[in-house]
Amino acid sequence: MEKIRKGDDVIVTAGKDKGKRGTVLRIVDAGHLVVEGVNRVKKHQRPNPMKGLTGGIVDKDMPIDVSNVALYKLMEDGRKVRVFKSNGEMVDA
Repeated sequence: MEKIRKGDDVIVTAGKDKGKRGTVLRIVDAGHLVVEGVNRVKKHQRPNPMKGLTGGIVDKDMPIDVSNVALYKLMEDGRKVRVFKSNGEMVDA
C-alpha cells in the first residue's frame, strides 16, 4: 500500500532541496514522484512549430525518490506535523 498519493503535501528530507515543501504532481513509478518546485532543472528545448512550442531554456520539475520525502499534514488544531512512512507516527514540524 502506497502512503503518498497525487495531491498530498510532502516535505523533502534529504538531498539538495532538503526542507522544501510541495504538492505531489504525479507518480512516475513505484519509487519516484514529481513534487512541485522540488528538483527543478533547466532544460534546453528546441522549437517545434508542429506542436506550437517555442525554443529556449525552460524550468522543469524532475522526479525525486520516494524515500527522500515525508507526508506533511495540517492538524485540526492548526499544528503542522510530519508523518513517518514506517509506522505512521506524527511529529511536530
